[in-house]
Amino acid sequence: MLLLVQLRWLAVAGQLVTILLTQLAFDIHLPMVAMLGVLGALVMLNGVSLILLRSGGRITNEVLSGALLLDVAALSAQLYLSGGATNPFVSLFLLQVVLGSVLLDRWSSWMLVVVTTLAFALLTRFYQPITLPPSIMLSLFALHIQGMWVCFALVAVLLVMFVTRINANLREQDRRFADIRRQAVEEEHIVRIGLLASGAAHELGTPLASLSVILGDWKRMPAITRDPELLRDVEDMQAEVMRCKAIVTGILMSSGDPRGEASTQTSVRVLFDRIVADWAAARDRNVRYADAFGEDVRIASDVVLQQAVVNLLDNAAEAAASAIDVTLARDGDALTLTVGDDGRGFAAEQLEKLGKPYNSSKAEQGHGLGLFLVSNVTRQLGGTLSVTNRNRGAAVTIRLPLDTIRTGDDGR
Repeated sequence: MLLLVQLRWLAVAGQLVTILLTQLAFDIHLPMVAMLGVLGALVMLNGVSLILLRSGGRITNEVLSGALLLDVAALSAQLYLSGGATNPFVSLFLLQVVLGSVLLDRWSSWMLVVVTTLAFALLTRFYQPITLPPSIMLSLFALHIQGMWVCFALVAVLLVMFVTRINANLREQDRRFADIRRQAVEEEHIVRIGLLASGAAHELGTPLASLSVILGDWKRMPAITRDPELLRDVEDMQAEVMRCKAIVTGILMSSGDPRGEASTQTSVRVLFDRIVADWAAARDRNVRYADAFGEDVRIASDVVLQQAVVNLLDNAAEAAASAIDVTLARDGDALTLTVGDDGRGFAAEQLEKLGKPYNSSKAEQGHGLGLFLVSNVTRQLGGTLSVTNRNRGAAVTIRLPLDTIRTGDDGR
């Protein structure tokens, strides 16, 4: 539709110049009021088309067919007022046919062929003839040949412009399809990782439960209770087993296992304050946390989102020389979380492959899934992920629309 609007502007400008040139330069009298009225109708049609585009209305085959039929009607009216089929610009009907064959469905294209053919046939019988002034010395045939040359040049230019634009649109469409296929492959990769993690979590659940029972029995044995050092070792092992069970439970919750708990209602500030505080306590790392979010918003406490934030913090901890900075802020109706470090930053090739699996500076195989998972979680929530190198270190920012995680008054 936008392409038709642009071509219609060209048609209005070209017809206006031609009408004025014919009337003023060649002193050939035309029905100016009627022909300018047709141009006014085309301008109004463009206005309606632009309103439809800006309103977000769906451009269907029927809408495009109607627009092209109105263009054919306008061209037929102008030709009727200026010599009918004897006007060399009657060949402009072919441009309408080409546009229809590319933009419309098959039945609509053939309908346009029938309409233009019928219009041409009618213009051979019904039209207002042009009366040439005596000052024009050329014969009517010579003028017709010159007009055909101008019409050929005009159609050739418009077709090149049209086909070039269509090819650009097709290349853009191919690029989008390639991105969709890449995302499908990446998401399939995530599903395989999730299935593997879920299966491993189920397998680990039983031995961890057995270890917990055995350690509980050991803790009550007289030989261990009398030895403070052994008792402390058993308590340390119990704590580590409980941590492993918590990790397994988190994996199962993320994979949608019935053992997991549903997302609960919380708020932006409560959720991210807790994630950062729990992570800092568990890793024994110092985190400089800045909360600039403003008025709090009720959201769902989604486990996958929490794990994505933990992945960001883990990556920053591995890269940081000493300091980790976390900033929670608000950008319009979206939240932003920036995690920065004072490490070496990202290499240029890493920035180019941002969001791809196994994109890591580590030499070992299997690394580089952290940002990949964060990128996909962010994308699924309608957000974006960006990475920048600072004067010292790097900063990773996720931006999430609040509408995707906001809860209503009923808690949904």
